[in-house]
Amino acid sequence: MKALAKPFLILGGTVSVALGVAGMFLPLLPTTPFLLLAAFCYARSSRRYYDWLMTNRWFGEYIRNYREGRGIPLRQKAGVITLLWLTIGYATLFVVPLWWARVLLLGIATAVTVHLLRLPTHRREESGRGTAGEHQPKDKRHCSKEMDCRGGD
Repeated sequence: MKALAKPFLILGGTVSVALGVAGMFLPLLPTTPFLLLAAFCYARSSRRYYDWLMTNRWFGEYIRNYREGRGIPLRQKAGVITLLWLTIGYATLFVVPLWWARVLLLGIATAVTVHLLRLPTHRREESGRGTAGEHQPKDKRHCSKEMDCRGGD
């Protein structure tokens, strides 16, 4: 059974990556669910493809941060929301003639915006010290025994 499922999972993962990439440029096509689905499919079918996806310079960190609950970087959030509203705004003003379709597009854009704003905002370590997800305060007065407060600023 597993041998029969492997090619379908690889195909499903590959199609999901393609749709995820398209979703980066098309506001109504979601990126994250397709990339997560690709990771799921590859993890169950091909270690090589899974490793490629998770170490990919465009997708890897994004998928890891999302899966680990760290969220999306602020710059990426702002860019996605800006592109979303520019394209939806253009479509509703100049392309879509039906009033109900305009309302639907604006409703979708609002829902996507609310969803993105509710996701945690991932802040990268500027200093390069520590691993992703660690919090190292700049002011040592805020250190506790559990925190590693070495390093001089």
